[in-house]
Amino acid sequence: MRHKTAINQPAFERLLLWLNPDPDKAAQKYESIRHRLVEIFASRRFVDAEHLADDTIDRVITKVPQIEEGWTGDPKYYFVGVAKRIILEASKPCPVINPAPSPADPKELELEDQCLEQCLAALLKPDERKLILEYIAGNKQFRHAQAEKLGITLNALRIRVFQAKKTISPCVKDCVRKRTAEEII
Repeated sequence: MRHKTAINQPAFERLLLWLNPDPDKAAQKYESIRHRLVEIFASRRFVDAEHLADDTIDRVITKVPQIEEGWTGDPKYYFVGVAKRIILEASKPCPVINPAPSPADPKELELEDQCLEQCLAALLKPDERKLILEYIAGNKQFRHAQAEKLGITLNALRIRVFQAKKTISPCVKDCVRKRTAEEII
């Protein structure tokens, strides 16, 4: 959200004069525009619709000296345009900051490692096991070389590794669950 600028009385009066030279009609027009802005923001489900309407008006007030002479048509359209811009600004996703992962318990890591080794030995042939371990440990260049050595594309290698991981993951989870349950008993 923008930093709120200080709007002074002469700037506000200039806005009213831009809306209509007759002070009463200018005040009515101002209220009508503000009401419409609140409706626009509320219809977009902004809980701070009134604040956003006021922010829109503040932004327009700062622009009146630059636009009043060249503006043709109803000034309410300028307000609506600024409101749309505020909606776009408010709709931008905020960066998500993920908390740092908690340090893993060394016992859990050891248990997972033991289960992984057990499942690799039980479910994969030695050459498949070697392929998976090398793939996981290797960098991109190594993986390219690995695929070339096997006579397959890098994508085919990824699929093989994915399929193997899909087979191994349930085994590792089950093993960890069983061993953890055994430790509790």
